[in-house]
Amino acid sequence: MSPIFDWIFAQYQDTPTLLIILEMVGVFFGFLSVWYSMRENILVFPTGIISTGLFVYILFIFGLLGDMLINAYYFAMSVYGWYVWTRKVDETHFIPITTTTAKEKKWTVVLFGSTILFVVLVYLVFDKLDSWTAYVDTFTTAVFFIGMWLMAKKKLENWVYWIIGDVISVPLYLYKGLIFTSLQYLLFTIIAIFGYLAWKKNLNKSPQVLLK
Repeated sequence: MSPIFDWIFAQYQDTPTLLIILEMVGVFFGFLSVWYSMRENILVFPTGIISTGLFVYILFIFGLLGDMLINAYYFAMSVYGWYVWTRKVDETHFIPITTTTAKEKKWTVVLFGSTILFVVLVYLVFDKLDSWTAYVDTFTTAVFFIGMWLMAKKKLENWVYWIIGDVISVPLYLYKGLIFTSLQYLLFTIIAIFGYLAWKKNLNKSPQVLLK
């Protein structure tokens, strides 16, 4: 095998096979979810539910409590987003992509600060706030919290938060030895950039179909 493959699989030397399989399945459905989100396709939510459900378990095992909580939150917000996206503005058109209002921008600040405080508290309770990865995880959790909230509300700016969080997560998961997850976030970064451009093109347009 090539040195690259040898290095990748060496990271999983002490990892149970079940966890490796679950990570790969979670990555696959996570990729599908982001892809469907870029295409403004309602399947973003069922695929996201499968992926986040798996990662809640995986991240708990690896001790990344912040990201574990954010995935549990993704699960709940996917249900909410599923409802919001299927609302109709008239008989033939669904809710459109819009930009955040002044009130929503104020809420992002409140939610960001609240998430930081909550995740820090969780780390302290479990006595896990003992490395730089915990602090980075806390920050990315808050960033992704806002991104998911805005995506569920179909706001264009959600992609900006995904891009920031994804870029930070690539080296974080690489350091933790979750190679496939790190590669997933690298792909997420690329898709998020195209997602922003696609959504900006469809800004304020009410779709007639959600499966495309």
